[in-house]
Amino acid sequence: MAADRSVSPSRRSFLGLSAAASAAIALRMVGEPMLARAARHPKAQQQGVMIDANENPLGPCAAAREAAAAIVANGGRYCDWVTDDLVKQLAQQEGLKPEYIRISDGSTPVLHHAVAAFTSAQRSYVTADPGYEAGMMASNALNVRVVKVPLAKDYSHDVRAMVAAAPDAGVFYICNPNNPTGTITSHSDLEYLVANKPKGSIVLVDEAYIHFSDATSVVDLVKADKDVLVLRTFSKIYGMAGLRCGAIFGRPDLIEKIDNIGGWNFMPITGMVAASASLKDAQLIPERKRINADVRNRVFAWLDSNGYAYIPSQTNCFMLDVKRPAKQVIDAMAGQNVHIGRIWPVWPNCTRITVGTTPEMEQFQAALKKVMTGAVTASVGAVRPPRKLGSELPYPC
Repeated sequence: MAADRSVSPSRRSFLGLSAAASAAIALRMVGEPMLARAARHPKAQQQGVMIDANENPLGPCAAAREAAAAIVANGGRYCDWVTDDLVKQLAQQEGLKPEYIRISDGSTPVLHHAVAAFTSAQRSYVTADPGYEAGMMASNALNVRVVKVPLAKDYSHDVRAMVAAAPDAGVFYICNPNNPTGTITSHSDLEYLVANKPKGSIVLVDEAYIHFSDATSVVDLVKADKDVLVLRTFSKIYGMAGLRCGAIFGRPDLIEKIDNIGGWNFMPITGMVAASASLKDAQLIPERKRINADVRNRVFAWLDSNGYAYIPSQTNCFMLDVKRPAKQVIDAMAGQNVHIGRIWPVWPNCTRITVGTTPEMEQFQAALKKVMTGAVTASVGAVRPPRKLGSELPYPC
């Protein structure tokens, strides 16, 4: 007989799900892993420089690796206590009550569940253009209107234009710092958005890249019980993209609506203990922030010295303006075993570059110079056509 476990609000059943919620669960979620996979070239994962998916080349810290390895022997058990412990740890560090936190296998599932919970045929999804696409794809699967608003001149979210563009909004999605530009939207602008948004809508702030930057978190707005949800992931600065761990912070009634969409899932125990171990390392964030900034700034100095245009970023990625259809450059770079990308339709001459290690970025610089000067071009048969994103894509692992 299974052990008796008390049922908390986070472990609600799927009974009574709305049609939109059922559709959200049925749709095949698309996030950074699948977007990168769709654009990657053959054997990209076996050879060459992979700076196309905003992965952290440093990987999990030593303590995280040890914790994950140590718990594998318990892989035959659900070990849900490790998730409970992680919730308590995050609650203490963020100054939140445990009921304001839900853990997820990365931030993609809860992002999709939030879209399903707070948008509808009558309540639109509002996002920046360019911006991270996963929420838009979930909205399209649910037949929700997507409102894309250009970034402001300083590449921040134009929150006033976003409010004006969607009086019917259900969700305002803010990736801060933004993916793909690595640029910041000020806390005061986000306060404006929260104060002036339509009644009944929520502001969903994705802070996946915040630890790389000097941006101010909006967890304080969650503590103040505003209509704000904050997404966090261990995939970026913590280097755990393959281990899958993330969280969402919000007022309990907002969290409950997400629970009613996603239900309760036992999390991968390796990801949970690795996340917990990472949080205990007080030097991890400042040290990795410094390493990333040092490499990024050297790359920017090189780009400046060679006259290449880019958008200054505070994260582990930036947008490079190649002054021609970016697909040509992506393909030619792949021929040099340097994998970059991807492209946002609003800026067809730009491509996103992930900041890798110093040796990787030196290879990137050498390959880019060859490509930009015409010394090399894409070889026939060297690349595959990009896969069309759609129902054939599996759930990101």
